[in-house]
Amino acid sequence: MSARAAHAGVQPGAVPEARLARLLERRLAASRSFFGGEAERLARCCSRVAERFRDGGRLVALSSSPAARSDARHVAVEFAHPVIVGKRALPALALDVPGAALADEVELLTEPADIVIGFEIGEDGAEVSSALRLARSRGCLTIAFDPGPAEWEFLAPGDYPYVRQELVETLYHLLWELVHVFFEHGPPGSQRSGGLEGSEPARASFLYPFLSGERGDPEAVIDDVRRSVIAKAEEVGELRRQTLTDGREALIAAASAMRRSFDAGGRLLAFGNGGSATDAMDLVADLGPGAPFSAPALDLSADPAILTAIANDVGVEELFSRQLIAHGRPGDVAVALTTSGSSPNLVRALAEARARGLVTIAFVGYDGGLIAAEGLADHVIVSRSEHIPRIQEAQASGYHAMLELLA
Repeated sequence: MSARAAHAGVQPGAVPEARLARLLERRLAASRSFFGGEAERLARCCSRVAERFRDGGRLVALSSSPAARSDARHVAVEFAHPVIVGKRALPALALDVPGAALADEVELLTEPADIVIGFEIGEDGAEVSSALRLARSRGCLTIAFDPGPAEWEFLAPGDYPYVRQELVETLYHLLWELVHVFFEHGPPGSQRSGGLEGSEPARASFLYPFLSGERGDPEAVIDDVRRSVIAKAEEVGELRRQTLTDGREALIAAASAMRRSFDAGGRLLAFGNGGSATDAMDLVADLGPGAPFSAPALDLSADPAILTAIANDVGVEELFSRQLIAHGRPGDVAVALTTSGSSPNLVRALAEARARGLVTIAFVGYDGGLIAAEGLADHVIVSRSEHIPRIQEAQASGYHAMLELLA
C-alpha cells in the first residue's frame, strides 16, 4: 500500500466507488477543521497583506520542489492576472530558478515592503526555509504552510500530501480574493504615495455577502471576512462533493484507462491555461520520481520558449495541438484542465489527441462548456460552478482522486 493511500485510511483493493466516497469525506472533514480554526487569523493576515500592497510591496512566492513549484506559480498568476473583472492586477512573481540559491534570489530581488510566501519548507525545504528567514530579517511579511521561520504559519492538518496541498490552494485563493476586501473597506487615509492609488475599481459586495463593516471599522471588517472564509470553505466542500459524486463513473473509467496506458508503455500529456497550467504542472509532478504511482508524464504548459514560439508564429489556438503532434502517440493519455470548458486551444488539442489515438480526459468547470456539450473527451469531469478559484480547487481534488485510484 502506498504511503498516501495509507494516510488516507483507504485500502487500494476496496471497491472504487467506496474509495472515492472515503477520499471525499476525508477532504471535507479536513477542510472544516482547518478553515474553522484559521478563519480569523487568515482574515487578519489578509489585512496585513493589503497594507503591504498599499505600501508598494509585491508578492514573492518561493519553492524548491516540482510539486511546490506549481503552487508558487499558481499564487503568482492569481495576483498578477485577476480573474474577477475590474480587480487590480497586483505585482507578484515566483522564484523557482533551477540551480539558483533562493536566498541569493531573495537578497537580490526582494524589498522590505514585500510579502514572501514559502511552499514546502519541511523535510526537503531547507533552501526555502533559509530564504524565508532572510526575507523576514529584511522586513518582508512572510507566510508559510509548514513550521519554520515565517511570521504567519498556516498548518494544514495531517500528513496526507494531496489533502494538504488542496487546503493550501484554497487558502492562497482566499488570500487573493479577500485582500481586495481590505482595499475596498480599508481605513480612511490608508492609501500611501507610491502604493496603490484610488478606490477599488469594482465593488466586492456581490462576492462577499457578509460584508457589512463600515470603512474605518477594521474589527467589523475582520469579522465579516472571517465569516466569508468559512462560507467559501463550505462552498468548495460542496463543489468537491458534486465533482467526486457526479463524476464518479468518469473518474473511475479515466483511472482505469490511464492504468492500461501506463502498463502498455504509454505517457500522460497534461495542459491548461493560467492557473489551470499550474494544475497541469501539479498533475505531472504527482506522477514524478518518488511518487506513490510514478509514470512518464509531460507538462505541455511548461516551456516558455515553445509556448511563445507557437503563439507568435502560428497562434495561441495551436499552443497544445502542435505539441501533441510532436509528442502524442497512440495509447498515450491527454489530460486537459480548463475552468470554462471551451478554451479554443484546449478544444483543438483534444481533437488532435483523438485523431492520433490518445485517451482523452478533461476536467472542466461551469456547465462543462463545449467539451462536455459536444463530447470532445472520452472522460469528462465537470465541477459545476462559475467561480474560477472554487472550480480549480475542486478539480485538484478530482485529479488527485483519479491518481489515488491508480494505487
